[in-house]
Amino acid sequence: MLLFKYRIAVALLVLCCAVSAELAGPFIAKTIIDRHIGAIGLPWVEIASGLDLPKEEVKRVQMDGSFYIRQDWMEEAERRGAVFNRSLMKSAWISQQEDGLYLVRYSALLSSQSSPDSGKSIRKLSASETAQFYQYDVGPVARWLGLFVALLALGSILHYVQGLTLQTTALRIIQRMRMDLMRHIQRMPIRYFDNTPIGQVVSRIANDTEAIRDLFMSFMATFVVSTINIVGIYIALFLLDVKLALVTLLLLPLFAVVMFIHLKFSQKYVAIMRARLSDMNAMISESIAVMPILQAFRQEKNRLREFDALNEDRYRNHIKQNRVFSLSSRNFTGLVGAFFTAGAIWYFGGQSLQTSISFGVFYAFIDYTGRLFQPIIGIFDQMLNAQRAVVSAEKVFYLLDIEGTEVASSDQVPRPEGHVVFDNVTFAYKTGEPVLRGISFEARKGETIALVGHTGSGKSSIMNLLLGFYEPTEGEIRVDGKEIRTLSKQALRKHMGIVLQDPFLFAGDIKFNVSLYNERIGPEQVRQALKDVGAASFVEQLPGGVDEPVVERGSTLSAGQRQLISFARALAFDPAILILDEATASIDSETEGLIQEALRVVSEGRTTFVIAHRLSTIREADQILVLHRGEIVERGNHEQLMRLQGRYYRMYQLQSGSAAQTTA
Repeated sequence: MLLFKYRIAVALLVLCCAVSAELAGPFIAKTIIDRHIGAIGLPWVEIASGLDLPKEEVKRVQMDGSFYIRQDWMEEAERRGAVFNRSLMKSAWISQQEDGLYLVRYSALLSSQSSPDSGKSIRKLSASETAQFYQYDVGPVARWLGLFVALLALGSILHYVQGLTLQTTALRIIQRMRMDLMRHIQRMPIRYFDNTPIGQVVSRIANDTEAIRDLFMSFMATFVVSTINIVGIYIALFLLDVKLALVTLLLLPLFAVVMFIHLKFSQKYVAIMRARLSDMNAMISESIAVMPILQAFRQEKNRLREFDALNEDRYRNHIKQNRVFSLSSRNFTGLVGAFFTAGAIWYFGGQSLQTSISFGVFYAFIDYTGRLFQPIIGIFDQMLNAQRAVVSAEKVFYLLDIEGTEVASSDQVPRPEGHVVFDNVTFAYKTGEPVLRGISFEARKGETIALVGHTGSGKSSIMNLLLGFYEPTEGEIRVDGKEIRTLSKQALRKHMGIVLQDPFLFAGDIKFNVSLYNERIGPEQVRQALKDVGAASFVEQLPGGVDEPVVERGSTLSAGQRQLISFARALAFDPAILILDEATASIDSETEGLIQEALRVVSEGRTTFVIAHRLSTIREADQILVLHRGEIVERGNHEQLMRLQGRYYRMYQLQSGSAAQTTA
């Protein structure tokens, strides 16, 4: 946000100007009412047309053989040096009645000692005569109205500018935040993703950042606009009448208390709502990923029941939050505003408006107080968005605060020889529960090392350590004599290739899934890699060949075909160290034969690690490590381990069926 502080400051400055332009309206209305429309009710003087007027220009109305001069016109002329003979003037008054305006004339001169009501005559003014009395006010009123319209137009333009500036800034902030989140999750340790549902991470990047966007675009804009409006309104109220403005200040502590109560009671509901939304996203993501399993085991109803429980809990908390909102927001503010306005009208109505306060000031005061409640209602209406944004921001910044490893450049990393050494390595996913104990072995350049053992023996954990996904609890892992903890993860993995048991294909085409944006891998290299692993035969039969579209996860291809493409992906990168994590588990016997032949070719000159349950695929390995409960219990090549007749021998006999034949 600090990166955009100047744009935000400009937006707020423009907003202040826009609010000032809007708040000038009641002042202009007050001026028009008091100085022009209502000024016709001021005292007038009548001068016979035969009498001389001052030489200076004097505003006057001529009617029935007399001149009529309003009190403020006379005072204005006297300030310019005019001298009036008041002893020859008569009093006059214009009275407002239901059916129109009436001219009240007095026959007695101002200097006379007779009763002021003596010789009083009253006549109704026609429309044209009324226009004569307003002739000097039409121009100023038109100019004031022109200024009013100009200020409204200026305010609209400024609101557009500040709205566009603030919204584009908010969108840019959220855009950078999403990119920061994407960069950060790629720096985060694999351990975090082992313990966190994918849907929750997706919710942080998609939903929670969107809620923070609402904080800038909705609440922040409303809060800032409302605050500036309130400040401007109070400045205007104090300029109108200090006593009345002080009374209205009592409203702010009242609304502050209500807002505090609102936040206190609704915050816990909002937190639960956001948590349940995250849980539902996680369940949806998991359900889609394992939909075949759900349908195969007829778990649709159970899954729906679990989802409905989360959805119902979110619904109940949303209802509770809405109750608090309904009681403490618009209804309360509107009620207080109505009582306050009624009280103001009652207070002024009990006094003479002309002696207590002018009608223009009264109108402006009612206008400003009416405007005062609108921004308060706006703040209340955006409280829910603000609470959602605060809860979401806490989750997003919690994710950003998790320590990660910087993504370093690996362009200049030299290709290693592939000499790998595990030196007394111990590792535990959870403290006090080691899954590897004292693992030591050496893999020289060009050797194939096979890791075998029952599920949970630690085979994949060894590869996870070699790839730098986790750090050893004890011991060292060295590649070409360098301890891998001294290398960046990108430098370590630059010349490593991996093929998993469950290969993942990205949405795109086959060519992309092999090259993965690597500019050094062109179409010819892709075809050669596919040929080396025996995948060229089925790829060439596809309508698009290497350009054949692949949907997400490659669901339109068979398991064996996906595995072959993942083999080609690993080989196209020409790794110095190749890791096959049970990569032949999903391949049929015919395809296995093709891969065995391909492996003999591609393993030449590179160090290969093979994790396999099917022992027939590792007979040609240079060294076989047999693991049991996190320890290496046997090691050697196939012939040596068979002669030993230990754990490997029994596993091989069970898989080959020799044990059954011997029993028979």
